[in-house]
Amino acid sequence: MITIHLNEQPLNIDENVNISQLLHQENYPQIGIAVAINQHIISKSNWDDQLLQDGDNILIIQATQGG
Repeated sequence: MITIHLNEQPLNIDENVNISQLLHQENYPQIGIAVAINQHIISKSNWDDQLLQDGDNILIIQATQGG
């Protein structure tokens, strides 16, 4: 197990988890969001390849409608 911070909350996850798996595990949609790891935006095309590391700070930003 490793510990990451997801939207400033500590979370224990298995090793070798990528962004797509984390989003599925935490019930986030795959569209309409942006993901940053340690303040670096990760392109959606890299979500399957980007493995999370112990201590990573993950920020998930979900688009909202309004006006």
